[in-house]
Amino acid sequence: MNTSRPVAVLAGASGFIGRAVTDAFAHDGYDVRRVGRDAEVTWSDQAALRRAVDGADVVVNLAGRSVDCRYTDRNRAEILDSRVRTTRMLHDAIAAAQHPPRVWLNASTATIYRHATDRPQTEADGELGEGFSVDVATSWEHELFVGDLPGTRRVALRIAIVIGDGPATRMLLALARSGLGGTHYDGWCPPHRRYRGIGEHPTGQGRAPWHRTGGAQRFSWVHIDDVVGAIRFIRDDDRLAGPINIASPRPSDNRTLMQTLRRVTGARVGLPVTRGMLELGMWALRTEPELVTKSRWVLPQVLTEAGYVFGEPDLERALVDARDGRRQHPAPVSEVRA
Repeated sequence: MNTSRPVAVLAGASGFIGRAVTDAFAHDGYDVRRVGRDAEVTWSDQAALRRAVDGADVVVNLAGRSVDCRYTDRNRAEILDSRVRTTRMLHDAIAAAQHPPRVWLNASTATIYRHATDRPQTEADGELGEGFSVDVATSWEHELFVGDLPGTRRVALRIAIVIGDGPATRMLLALARSGLGGTHYDGWCPPHRRYRGIGEHPTGQGRAPWHRTGGAQRFSWVHIDDVVGAIRFIRDDDRLAGPINIASPRPSDNRTLMQTLRRVTGARVGLPVTRGMLELGMWALRTEPELVTKSRWVLPQVLTEAGYVFGEPDLERALVDARDGRRQHPAPVSEVRA
């Protein structure tokens, strides 16, 4: 390709994380070529996708239907298909390239790990969970790592719940402002099958799981600036490959999370919420209780051992930034690396 700048192919650039990554890569001097339904390269044009990938320095795939919805049969199918299909198309394009990219970073999720209250989950010893969200994640990563792509380093970005001007944070702030900002007590819930397994090898028992966590369920999170910082760091460090957790080294728990949200929003009342109440509240918000009932206890072992220093490890400061719509301007690459 006739360009003096390195090329970054970015799928999912119109999303919350994608916009921030696009800004950062452009700031770093990359010629960013977007892939999406309304981008310069569309998913319907496989030939154009192959041309975009061939000769690129880096590919970043953040494409996928939002999980901020009710898990109806239609939405479940779209969540899975939008991740598997786009990752497979990028895999095919890279495999066909005469000059394949040196690195491919593909989104995944820290929800791939089991409900954990006994110990944190790391890349080295984390245990995979079961059910819908886990099956989506494992199918997603399978499409990334299947087969041989000589010359291309592949990374699965196991991203925790992102704090910023995105759907998860907006939902948490809405819960606190609505008066449902007390501790969330998991427990028995009316049986449903929205969380049943999916894909070629569905896992789980079929019914929604529940645990008597008493508000001690863990909450792993990461500030949007650290998502961008970690992606830059991984992009530039040829030692890093495989699954990598992108999560704050200081996870919270549900009780502390909700106390912090009440302070940040100025909510005077925060009613303790049972699973039954939460099911009704999340139905009204058109999303799922899994966000606050599953115990996500994830640590970024690979990143910290490689030398990445998190810019915002404090949950309250991160939530204040999100409340006020603040995000740091992209830092120079020299300032991103530890």
